[in-house]
Amino acid sequence: MKPMEFLPLQVSHLFFRYSEREEWTLKDITFQVKENEFVAIIGPNGGGKTTLIKLILGFLKPTKGEIKLFGEEPQKGNYRVGYVAQHTTFSLDIPLSVIDIVLQGRLGKWKLFPSKTDRHRAMEILEKLKIAHLANRLISELSGGERQKVLIARALAVEPDLLIMDEPTSAIDMEGQKEILDLIESIKITRLVVSHDIKILMRQVDKIIYIHKTAVIHDGPKLEIPKETHFCEVELINFLQNTSNLETSTEEVGSEN
Repeated sequence: MKPMEFLPLQVSHLFFRYSEREEWTLKDITFQVKENEFVAIIGPNGGGKTTLIKLILGFLKPTKGEIKLFGEEPQKGNYRVGYVAQHTTFSLDIPLSVIDIVLQGRLGKWKLFPSKTDRHRAMEILEKLKIAHLANRLISELSGGERQKVLIARALAVEPDLLIMDEPTSAIDMEGQKEILDLIESIKITRLVVSHDIKILMRQVDKIIYIHKTAVIHDGPKLEIPKETHFCEVELINFLQNTSNLETSTEEVGSEN
């Protein structure tokens, strides 16, 4: 019998607060992420985005409600998740090479040393991300954008079914941000990206979840953006306004008939 397939992520009526004396950090959050979807989580600083990610990964437990990763509790299902944290988890003073960092994704509680297969797989991922030439460079020698690509490679080395990234373009220059967003868009697995950067909305995201204590779910805007054309937040706002005006006009015409 074929095993039952579950959605990568289901969040149902989630409430969370850090103590009973505090207000709700997250209140009645419900959404789901389907296989191969590209989902952006946006919202203001302090709105609860990173707290939500910690709950999804099992680092925190809900006060009320339920989270399922592939049909399991987060602590059991998170082995299928690749995670890129907002802040690096290693010291740049330690002389680690790029390949050393990526191989960390191949290790675990019961595996302390990488095999030849692990090294081969790590190099395949670096080649796919077009940074194989950096394999023997020290992580401290890289630019912010290059370093972030290495962290994404480490997350992919887990061979995850769901990739979660928290602010992957923060503290990176404009060119590096574009490269990272291009890379994220090209990865063909389920992706959940947390960002306060509105440029994430210019990508072909399937769903947008706005988090500010509660959640508002939007379909991703379907933008046709020529690769060599300037397109920034101003064009995005104009596009959304024009789309909204068009929908309003259509509704008015329909109501007259």
